[in-house]
Amino acid sequence: MYLRIQKRLKKFLDHQQGDALCDGLKGIEKESLRVTPEGNIAQSPHPTGLGSALTNPYITTDYSEALLEFITPPFSKTADTLNFMEAVHSYTYQHLGNEMLWGTSMPCIVDGDMSIPIANYGSSNIGQMKHIYRIGLWHRYGRSMQAIAGIHFNYSLPEKFWPIYQSLEQDTRPRQDFISQSYMDMARNLHRYGWLILYLFGASPAICKSFVKGQEHDDFEEFDAGTLYKPYCTSLRMSDIGYKNDSQSNINISYNSLDKYVARLIAATQTPFAEYEAFGVKDANGQYQQLNTNILQIENEYYSNVRPKQITRSGESPSQALKKRGIRYVELRSVDLNPFDPAGINEQQLHFLEAFMIFCLLADSPSLSSEDKACVDKNLTLVASAGRQPGLKLRRNGDSISLKDWGLEICQEMTLLCETLDADDKTKPYSNSLAAQIAKLNDVELTPSAKILKAMKEQELPFFKFAMKQVKKHHTFFNQHSINNEQQQCFEKARQQSIDEQREIESSDTIEFDEFLERYLAQTKNV
Repeated sequence: MYLRIQKRLKKFLDHQQGDALCDGLKGIEKESLRVTPEGNIAQSPHPTGLGSALTNPYITTDYSEALLEFITPPFSKTADTLNFMEAVHSYTYQHLGNEMLWGTSMPCIVDGDMSIPIANYGSSNIGQMKHIYRIGLWHRYGRSMQAIAGIHFNYSLPEKFWPIYQSLEQDTRPRQDFISQSYMDMARNLHRYGWLILYLFGASPAICKSFVKGQEHDDFEEFDAGTLYKPYCTSLRMSDIGYKNDSQSNINISYNSLDKYVARLIAATQTPFAEYEAFGVKDANGQYQQLNTNILQIENEYYSNVRPKQITRSGESPSQALKKRGIRYVELRSVDLNPFDPAGINEQQLHFLEAFMIFCLLADSPSLSSEDKACVDKNLTLVASAGRQPGLKLRRNGDSISLKDWGLEICQEMTLLCETLDADDKTKPYSNSLAAQIAKLNDVELTPSAKILKAMKEQELPFFKFAMKQVKKHHTFFNQHSINNEQQQCFEKARQQSIDEQREIESSDTIEFDEFLERYLAQTKNV
């Protein structure tokens, strides 16, 4: 199954081109809820000291006004990526007053849907569209799901890699076509093997009862009066109660080629869905309830643990950007916030994620039928809810295989790759990271999800109090974590520029919102 990756690596090494795999670009997007000192979701507006959420490239909001999203530029060095993420946290804390940043993926305390304020982006047409899109998400899926936080790892191979790889593969397609198909190959394997990320890094095995108040939750066990959990769970965020919805189950997005991926995605934004048609685009008072009544309002509504990405230009949809310029990087979206790390992620984890994504690109990647995709999705859901269950079996090519055996098999196949990525670095960061993940496969108690439940039990803490304890530690860390003058100036400049850009956008609008929305939605039909 993995024979080709070893042959490909050997070709790179035989041609003394192993360094072509090194220094790919790595970026992180991380969500964190603002909370009050009591742990409630903040009801205050986006802090003015952080600039405009509409236009700031480093600090914005996701679904909720309280759900901050931090974005790093892409860096070739892992340490630089993490350093920037920590710096943006420290800068943010300068402007939070007595509020803090929640450090787990699952929120607390949720006092009903209406306790989660929907993000605002100003009066411009694009700002209104972003707000109404989120109103649509509320009506379609509820607000609670939208308060879940995660980390997205963005990765692209270095530019020097592609001509060498294409030559070694003896591929004669136009370069961008080759790159895009290679990234789609990566995406399919990230689906096949993505369950491993949940086992190794899943960090949401418990929730506050308030998150599922009014819902049936018979498949949970009670940890205490305020906490529910699943004893073998790795990631409730990626489970059936997490960031998922039933209406998308029949979209059948194909990852076999970029053209098929874009075509299916666009079709979903143009196909009406009866349940959404029932409550309409506007209410009786003419207020927007959603952007449209289709399965997806816009492409970003499609929830997937993997997305092929291209940087969009002004007025462009994601699919238009992909069609015009191909895939630029791949976004892995299945990473939980680790409450034991102040920034939610650490350098060792980033080294493994990079190596894993390269592995997924170089390994054999047969096409995925809809039946195959359903099978890999079931593996992912099973590991999310019961990944630490002793002897757990997954499905592979029609047979069953233990999670442990399959995971160790993948890690073994990554050995030469990690040694290649280590190059002349005497600290061997990639090999050491791989060894740490192998240790987790051999000892389930080393996984973050197991550590969280162990800490809760030993300290007799409900999930809320455990999470609050970590939040306070992070608060202290970032208030003591100094950022240099260059970083401070970078964030101050971005803050002011973002405010100026929002004002310019708002003042330059020349058409009414209804017409703007009609034009925006019409352009996707021509992709």
